[in-house]
Amino acid sequence: MKYRVKLDMAFVSEATARGLMDYAKSVIGEAVGLNGGEETGYADLHLCGHDQSPPQPCQPIERVEVNHSE
Repeated sequence: MKYRVKLDMAFVSEATARGLMDYAKSVIGEAVGLNGGEETGYADLHLCGHDQSPPQPCQPIERVEVNHSE
């Protein structure tokens, strides 16, 4: 049995968003892949433009991934 966490949150504060990303990076070494490594855990940091006029797509800033299998 494993415990899975999924988050999708937007913040006004870049510091808060980066703080959460930094925390994810600090614990990602404890995470495991699922289904023999076919499903990989990850954390993404994006600059979100969905509230702009006109709406803009998200721009990826940083991504970290789990690098091991079950």
